[in-house]
Amino acid sequence: MNADVHTSVTRIANLEERSYRVQKRHRDRWATGDYVFARVTQRPDPDVSIENQRGRRVKLMEGETLVGALGSRRATRELVGDWRAVEDDGDLSVMTGGGVLGRVTSSSPFSQTPVELEYEGHVVVDDEVVRMDDYGLTAEPTDWETPVVLVLGTSMSTGKTMSGRVLTRVLVEEGYDVAACKLTGAGTYGDVLSIGVAGAEPIYDFVDAGLPTTVLPEETFRDAIKPILDSLQDADVIIAEIGASPLEPYNGMAALDLLDEQVAFTVLCASDPYAVVGLEEACDCPPDLVTGIATNTTAGIDLLDQLTDCAALNLQEVAAKEPLRELLTDALPE
Repeated sequence: MNADVHTSVTRIANLEERSYRVQKRHRDRWATGDYVFARVTQRPDPDVSIENQRGRRVKLMEGETLVGALGSRRATRELVGDWRAVEDDGDLSVMTGGGVLGRVTSSSPFSQTPVELEYEGHVVVDDEVVRMDDYGLTAEPTDWETPVVLVLGTSMSTGKTMSGRVLTRVLVEEGYDVAACKLTGAGTYGDVLSIGVAGAEPIYDFVDAGLPTTVLPEETFRDAIKPILDSLQDADVIIAEIGASPLEPYNGMAALDLLDEQVAFTVLCASDPYAVVGLEEACDCPPDLVTGIATNTTAGIDLLDQLTDCAALNLQEVAAKEPLRELLTDALPE
């Protein structure tokens, strides 16, 4: 049996090109990162799409099947859910565009209606359930000395990925060999792919580490993420994105701790000027530059000037490119 869509969280196991069986398992034998096979039970909202194994967006139809991974999500602006909330009926929802599956327990009225699924079984190869952590990246431990440009936000959807693209393009134009990673969040592929398009190589995210999302115990997160950081040290500079806000339950604070001695420049993408003040006080990580939604207008930038000592630029404007270049080259070693 093979699915119509292998979602992007399956890319590390390359399930699209492998033979596997589908076997039902009792709920008490499920675990985070298990790959499961499910069928779409109702016609999805026409605006909803999902990433396939290569990161391309596709639309699903009622009756089609997909393979995703069991996980947890705690989005402040979209969906909250967990595979542990799935009941005996086996009803599932697609909780992220990358194919993280679980049961939605809370949703924003502004979020899209999730695709509803019926569990048909776990993906099995050689009588063993296929799990994401079986395919997590491995690397030889190395010293972490490459400078990091850190991109974080005051919440989800504040412009972090767009900012990462602009930062990457400017650094590549300056002759830097740029690597990139997204260390926390909920599994989708498009974010790191878009930074790769801007010129970063290699690019990794926590899915490469074998994690569907980073809502999990801190020790598990740290152990999984270290090989990613080991694999990026040959670059001149690393663009590192922290998904959502470091204060949310995605292990952002643990990621900040891991990167602490390498961070050369911090970019904060903010929803509004007041959130900048709040994040500075809450996690003691004053940014070198504020951008994102808070800088969309001159009114926002003026208010940032009043409330903070941080530089502020709207990176969507061409005029921001030169001052951004100066800030980055001053902060990074030649």
